[in-house]
Amino acid sequence: MTTLLGYSIIELVQTLIGAFLGICFIQSGLDKVTDWKGNLSFLTDHFSQTFIRNTVPLLLMVITILEVAGGLLCFIGVAYGIIYHDFNFLLYGLLLCGINLVALIFGQRFAKDYAGAAVLVNYFILIMIGVLTFHF
Repeated sequence: MTTLLGYSIIELVQTLIGAFLGICFIQSGLDKVTDWKGNLSFLTDHFSQTFIRNTVPLLLMVITILEVAGGLLCFIGVAYGIIYHDFNFLLYGLLLCGINLVALIFGQRFAKDYAGAAVLVNYFILIMIGVLTFHF
């Protein structure tokens, strides 16, 4: 098996995917925390014509927790993988990020924000590629 710096190519790919997603999900989650009112206002309007309009504050909290937790687990998984060659925390982070995106696309599709939903597809594919690397 090909190695670089003592890590397999799969481990290096997992590390890069984890770092990338950790940055994306932590930034997104922290944006929601630091601008809660702005995000709540936008999302309340965004979902005003859907059946989830009355649950926007609760769902925003759930999405924020999933994003921060998924991003943190990705970062922890990257660090733990680099130090101990054990990437299981990263797998858990990827799965949590995937669950988050399924929840997000659910909302985007019901809000008929097809362009917003389409953006999520690339992230979801990257997450699924990352998860599949654990099969090797």
